[in-house]
Amino acid sequence: MTEPRTGPTAECPTPRTAPRTTEPEQHPGEGHEAAILLERARAAVDPVLRAALGSLPGPMRRIALYHFGWEHADGTPAEGGSGKAIRPALVLAAASALGGPEARTAAVRAAAAVELVHNFTLLHDDVMDRDTTRRHRPTAWKVFGDTDAILAGDTLQALALRLLAEDAHPAAPAAAVRLADCVVELCAGQHADTSMERRDPGGVTLAETLAMAEAKTGALLGCACAIGALYAGSGDADVAALDAFGREAGLAFQLIDDVIGIWGDPRRTGKAAGADLAARKKSLPVVAALTSGTPAAAELASLYATAHREEDLERIALAVERAGGRDWAQVQAADRMARAMQEVARAVPDPEAAGGLLALAEFVTRRST
Repeated sequence: MTEPRTGPTAECPTPRTAPRTTEPEQHPGEGHEAAILLERARAAVDPVLRAALGSLPGPMRRIALYHFGWEHADGTPAEGGSGKAIRPALVLAAASALGGPEARTAAVRAAAAVELVHNFTLLHDDVMDRDTTRRHRPTAWKVFGDTDAILAGDTLQALALRLLAEDAHPAAPAAAVRLADCVVELCAGQHADTSMERRDPGGVTLAETLAMAEAKTGALLGCACAIGALYAGSGDADVAALDAFGREAGLAFQLIDDVIGIWGDPRRTGKAAGADLAARKKSLPVVAALTSGTPAAAELASLYATAHREEDLERIALAVERAGGRDWAQVQAADRMARAMQEVARAVPDPEAAGGLLALAEFVTRRST
């Protein structure tokens, strides 16, 4: 596990010059390679996912298919999206970068397993965070209740490990161990997140928030890249480098996601505006603002200590921005991306071979939904 960045830049953020667009702009042709990789990944893993979900008992199958967007709540077919497939795309891109097309093909089941674990976390996170919308419709717990949503998430984790247990590829046992270890880290990160929510706003440091974000978000992206490297037959050094690449890209992802969570457009994100602020979540921009030592930080701490009022959300968002939280998050996201590129170059020095991984990493920090 890489160490979170500490020191003056991380612990004492100050307003910096950085783009102030609410959402990253996309230029014509930008992200085209990533879009193709994501589409191919989804086409490769969806049949495996559908077969796995189809093996579930009726009630669990219905909830899982609803969560993936493939059925309506009443069980009729739906055309909804099942997510961007970033994590399975990383598995396949890593396998391809280090082992070529044959390794990519061999890693499809493993990629589906990673996607199942990701969706297990989404089902549970939505319950714990009380998020009411995902992918532009009600979350599973809102439709089926807390208990059923939690149980459906548990079944997805079990399915993920079963996919790897049934895989005859020689890398499958090591991938299963790595994925299981990742789930433990994810749960530890979620525990840290929920425990921090109960603490006084002034008592949370930026270093521990970064460590929590790495465990919650970076760990699974790193695991995805490492599993791809395992299926390519790579050695320990290359597997470790790709894990580090995914973790750094994951932190960049989380930083941008936190920015979108405060300033994003609900029509594009599918989530309620200001939900993180309303829940008084200690997201990265918020903690950066709270620890900035600026007058706006004191105002933000006072606002965060009060009960939620809808009319306060705009003031809170402005206080985060004035205290430098937004600028810091954007600068940090760029810094983490630079680190990610350094890590991938260690394992895949040929830029052309690494192109898919770099395109996906760039995509997740420029996404607008």
